[in-house]
Amino acid sequence: MNFFRATFLILFFFSTGFAQKTTRKPNIIYIYADDLGYGELGCYGQTKIKTPNLDKLAKEGIRFTKHYTSTPVCAPARCMLLTGRHGGHSFIRGNYEMGGFADDKEGGQMPLPDGTVTIAKVLKNAGYVTGAFGKWGLGMANTTGNPNNQGFDYFYGYLDQKQAHNYYPTHLWDNGKRDKLNNPFIDVHKKLAPGAPDSAFNYFRGNDYAIDKIADRAQKFITENQDKPFFLYLPMTIPHVSLQVPDEAVKEYLGKFEEKPYYGEKSYASTKYPRATYAAMITYLDKQVGKIQEQIKKLGLDENTVIMFSSDNGTTFNGGTDAKFFNSVAGLRGMKMDIYEGGIREPFIARWPGHIKPGTTTDYVSVQYDIFATLSEIAGVESPPHSDGISLVPALTGVGKMTPREYLYFEFPEKSGEIAIRFERFKAVKSNVKINLNTAWELYDMQVDEKETKDIASNHPEIIQKLNGIVSKEHYQATLREWEFIDPKIEKK
Repeated sequence: MNFFRATFLILFFFSTGFAQKTTRKPNIIYIYADDLGYGELGCYGQTKIKTPNLDKLAKEGIRFTKHYTSTPVCAPARCMLLTGRHGGHSFIRGNYEMGGFADDKEGGQMPLPDGTVTIAKVLKNAGYVTGAFGKWGLGMANTTGNPNNQGFDYFYGYLDQKQAHNYYPTHLWDNGKRDKLNNPFIDVHKKLAPGAPDSAFNYFRGNDYAIDKIADRAQKFITENQDKPFFLYLPMTIPHVSLQVPDEAVKEYLGKFEEKPYYGEKSYASTKYPRATYAAMITYLDKQVGKIQEQIKKLGLDENTVIMFSSDNGTTFNGGTDAKFFNSVAGLRGMKMDIYEGGIREPFIARWPGHIKPGTTTDYVSVQYDIFATLSEIAGVESPPHSDGISLVPALTGVGKMTPREYLYFEFPEKSGEIAIRFERFKAVKSNVKINLNTAWELYDMQVDEKETKDIASNHPEIIQKLNGIVSKEHYQATLREWEFIDPKIEKK
């Protein structure tokens, strides 16, 4: 072989190898916490709970300060995230529960129908291997909502979110089949008598901690698919109650807070150290994020992987939690099931080396139904026209301009029936619509009153008169009668 031919072959080899490395679609990891409040991470002002890995993720990427979930409870938030639809268009709008808590009553939630366009399907068609690990909540394996029917090549975790109330379940689901765990059946909603002995709390402990099993499978998925572009959706159940975490994790916080045992008065598992356990759960979640970050670096995937982190709704109000003590919603009004800021404003962090400038903070107003369009653009494919969101790539990267839009729209049929519209510097809220269709709008100036303390609706009649028109435009008839609270076709008896 002469010198020139050898040189040509070497250059060809390296140039094609470089091209393959740089043109491969980026890996996408979207981590979704469960009931994590806006103020429960160190990088969002938390002082009592340690979250070093998520704080580092924010330092190495971008942190959004005005990011919203699409709706303030579990199942519909997941549906809207995966389909890019807001609360007025989404097929699933509430936690429609089927079955019960016992293993033989496991029935899941309202399933996604056949033909649903999910981000997993779009990415799979674009050449991605797709995996979901954690809490699904959108249908059991024997329904159209099976994650394997909705674009995911692999699923491991909880299909029924009622089962996810227990971190020591008898089983998880592995691509439609039960994976038996080394745990006895635990009725996590069993109450203990006040003053019960310490040994009574042992009832709520098992051997196989679900988060460990889920995290291990997620890391295995990354390892097995490191040579292909992959989409990893990781909807972890922490810190949703029950308050359960391995004893070693709780030890880190023992003695740091004043404690009063929780005996199950407000449902979910009893625990001797509710504050320490809650803090330990969030730190435990943080450690799983750290393990994935480290794995990505060790596999040499760091430069071509975008990692995102958020939560499905605001912090909860039951199960032994203490939102006031931890300042879980950073002083904002409301919690889970509320359409006020504390119920829907979420942490959102993204890291993408070479694309997202480290240490960036943005107050761009965004929402989780934007994620569909965002991931589509990252993957180099068009977002389906049905999507209600817009791509956040310009906000993430600082390259290009964001598509302007008039408003964000929210509606939530459960609780009292709630609507919210976020636009310009304002946010309009209407509550108790189930009771009174003509209930008055509230209006808040979010630039000076993000805690929503002063209703200024009476000062802006020109704004109020436009709001009902927006609702008429954005609201489609709901799938279920129980969810139709804006335009009911059947009068109440």
